Amino acid sequence: MVLRALLGVQGLLALLLATLARSPAEWLEGFMEASAVSVPALMAWLLVVCGLHLRLAAWPMLRVRLALMALGALCAWAPWWLGARFMDLVGADPVSPFRGVAVAACGATAAAFLVQALLLRARAQAPSGMQARWVELQARIRPHFLFNTLNTAIALVRVNPQQAEQVLEDLGELFQAALAPDEQACTLADEIELARRYLDIEQLRFGERLRQHWELDPTCAAARVPPLLLQPLVENAVRYGVEPNEAGGELWVRTRRRAGSAELSVCNTLAAPGQGGHGLALANVRERLALLHDVAANMEIEVTPQQYCVRITLPL
Repeated sequence: MVLRALLGVQGLLALLLATLARSPAEWLEGFMEASAVSVPALMAWLLVVCGLHLRLAAWPMLRVRLALMALGALCAWAPWWLGARFMDLVGADPVSPFRGVAVAACGATAAAFLVQALLLRARAQAPSGMQARWVELQARIRPHFLFNTLNTAIALVRVNPQQAEQVLEDLGELFQAALAPDEQACTLADEIELARRYLDIEQLRFGERLRQHWELDPTCAAARVPPLLLQPLVENAVRYGVEPNEAGGELWVRTRRRAGSAELSVCNTLAAPGQGGHGLALANVRERLALLHDVAANMEIEVTPQQYCVRITLPL
């Protein structure tokens, strides 16, 4: 948000001054002078807002908007005033007080836009209706998986009671995670453990048809991810890469440290070219990544006639 605010304010300032300048040299000179006011003003405004955000949250919204606009006017006017006093000391031409009023008005306007951007961001991080909730639930553990797992456990009760008990324990852990209150983040290590439990259950169902490959870098274990990020990815891999293929399929889960980031990849073989779902689970994963990490995380999908891969880059 700091970077976007800085680039946004400086970009608008540069465009405004370009419409008034008579030459590139005049525009550059004016932009440098304006930046000497706008950059410290913006950073001071953001610093105060971040420091007071808990107190501001208890105020009525209109009062918050007016207070932050007044703060924006003050933060813009103060460095301009210091610059004007410096010009007086060096004997330069006096600066018109009207310009100070204009600078304060620009600061208040910029603050109003920044407040609106922050409110829109907060609204994006909140639940966005029943449709978003349905997509999230659909991307979790599907009902047919519950029925298949219970049938597997029933079949194992007499022939292998210990294995049946393990299946039910794994199922309980999965649904405890799926039905738990939403948390902001968990670790990649926790997500991998949950995915292992899911695949252990599916391994009993598919047997040798499901061939798992795990290549894990322990230095990536502490990366923060949204809860239930990995489970829908491995579920899709089983559903579209193993289940429709009589010979089964391969599934790879890899983590590695790369350029200060953690890279998570889930790849599976395809039973037929172009086979896949509607992309609801992937869209849900992408949205939750953006809400948690913004532009610091990235998700890419690579499809070949034989393989489907989802690669996620996470900050460490």
